[in-house]
Amino acid sequence: MVKKQGVLLVVEDDIGIQSQLRWCFDNHEVVIAGNRQEAIKQLRRYEPSVVTLDMGLPPDPGGTTEGLLILEKVLSLAPHTKIIVVTGNDDRESAVRAIGLGAYDFYLKPIDADILSLIVNRAFRVYELEEENKRLADNSNQSPFDGLIANSPEMLKITRTVEKVAPTNVSILLEGESGTGKEVLAKALHDLSPRSKKSFVAINCAAIPENLLESELFGYEKGAFTGAVKQTLGKIECANEGTLFLDEIGDLPFALQAKLLRFLQERVIERVGGRKEIPINVRVVCATHQKLSDMIKTDAFREDLYYRLAEISILIPPLRERDGDAVLLAQTFVEKFSEQHGKKIKAFSKDALQAIEGYAWPGNVREMENKIKRAVIMSDAKQITVDELELDGVNQSLMPFNLREIREQAERKAVTRALSHVNNNIAHAAEMLGVSRPTLYDLMKKLNITL
Repeated sequence: MVKKQGVLLVVEDDIGIQSQLRWCFDNHEVVIAGNRQEAIKQLRRYEPSVVTLDMGLPPDPGGTTEGLLILEKVLSLAPHTKIIVVTGNDDRESAVRAIGLGAYDFYLKPIDADILSLIVNRAFRVYELEEENKRLADNSNQSPFDGLIANSPEMLKITRTVEKVAPTNVSILLEGESGTGKEVLAKALHDLSPRSKKSFVAINCAAIPENLLESELFGYEKGAFTGAVKQTLGKIECANEGTLFLDEIGDLPFALQAKLLRFLQERVIERVGGRKEIPINVRVVCATHQKLSDMIKTDAFREDLYYRLAEISILIPPLRERDGDAVLLAQTFVEKFSEQHGKKIKAFSKDALQAIEGYAWPGNVREMENKIKRAVIMSDAKQITVDELELDGVNQSLMPFNLREIREQAERKAVTRALSHVNNNIAHAAEMLGVSRPTLYDLMKKLNITL
């Protein structure tokens, strides 16, 4: 028996259309309401994720008064519910007005089951992503991955790797583009380790001038140089018993690389101007956006130091390669900045969501945060529009309109994801997808998916 995929509230007074929509969405739990009072009652009882709302309802079947009243009431009681307004071809203006009030999308009659199903299923997906985001936010205080908002298979794999290596003392190298969350993962490695009660000390090797970096790392004795009026501990010594995070390690000057290598081999340091060897017990985590393997070939980075730092290397994928994370992050930021700036913006328009999915995000999470912060500040509506995001070069090929192509993309994504989750076990994948094994084999043949 196939599990129902969420509650859909159909607000429609025409009995024939009620039956048509119930049949159209038999994979969902469909609840019917024929007027405003019944709609609010069913909303409170079933808490639907998505609502299809006919604008013309009794006692005003020829107008939009009841539909707009229901829309405003639903959004006040359940602001995250996705409302799809269904109206006639001659009343597009009312549909657009409904979008301005906070409806997710609209559909013009007559009913086309395939197109309406596509809109409704997409609304369910957006609702699920937003709910996942809220769960992550609610658990953030208890989670060692505080600040990491992700639900993609790529990032879930990264978090599982972090959980496995965190209890050890091996040195970790985090590689990835700027803005991908390397420091967040470094902090998670510390919080999940036996050293979590001790210090987490971070230093950006690219942000400190070369002539000061040595003393910042190793400390200095009184009188070691002009201005050294007292003994000062370095970052390495401050991190003793805890975790030392060396960000942008690829920018570490070549002369200092030898001194860092000696520390990693001997686990002792000497302060600048000192002669005493000081034993240090620290776990080292490094990060870089550069390819250290290429720097080694040009003698810009020591190969022996690389192998000391990268006992385990973790490559963090850019945002454009994290399936589904862009929308999840975007919703997080719009809620965060709306609250900070006293706005009532809770969502994005449909075209804005499509642009977020289709944009490459060369600056990754940091770029998205800046774009959405600006959009929230500049917007006067209840939804962020695509123009307010100011995204150039959105890849339109990621958003086809041909229904067959859309179905094939969705089927391919679902099948490959299910197979990856169960290590290519056909029986388990079929169970996850809610189909029989022969059906799954037929799908794989049609989509040219091989194991």
